[in-house]
Amino acid sequence: MGSPEVRGVTSADEESAISTIVIAFASDPVARWCWRDPRQYLDAMPDFARAFGGRAFMHDAAHCTGDCTGAALWLPPDVHPDDAAIGAVLERTAPPSLLADLDAVFERMSAFHPKEPHWYLPLIGVDPAHQGKGFGSALLSHALAQCDRDHLPAYLESTNPRNISLYQRHGFESLGTIQVGQSPPLTPMLRKAR
Repeated sequence: MGSPEVRGVTSADEESAISTIVIAFASDPVARWCWRDPRQYLDAMPDFARAFGGRAFMHDAAHCTGDCTGAALWLPPDVHPDDAAIGAVLERTAPPSLLADLDAVFERMSAFHPKEPHWYLPLIGVDPAHQGKGFGSALLSHALAQCDRDHLPAYLESTNPRNISLYQRHGFESLGTIQVGQSPPLTPMLRKAR
């Protein structure tokens, strides 16, 4: 069996791509720290995913496997998450006791971003029923080929320690740890330009 097909997300696929991200992050340590209650998570995560990575749709930088079993939302150089929308989603949905820590986490995330132009991967996920079948690797390889054509670095934050080895296999290196208050650790990771 060959590598899974990866293609651009069409407007008809956007909801499927967001749904894949939502189900993929259902057991993510950081997402579930933010929204412990399953109903809160299911209500908030689609809006958060659109605010955090949704600009990928406007820049032809959202990719999925053939049937949207996996999805990756990349932001090209000089395109950033919608900070105002992220703040609004968190204010509306996160427990008030976490808001100060969440603000501090996002500030630290920002501090780790490369200063030079780079591709940023805010969100990548594979339906848990299909994890371990190469979908995540295929999505990463597809986008990293573009990074290499552009001779630009790629940056991400791993919110799940289980995924760090996958990113390392694709050339990402840890830059440190982000942890505030009771938050689970996030690992900012950089793949240097090639």
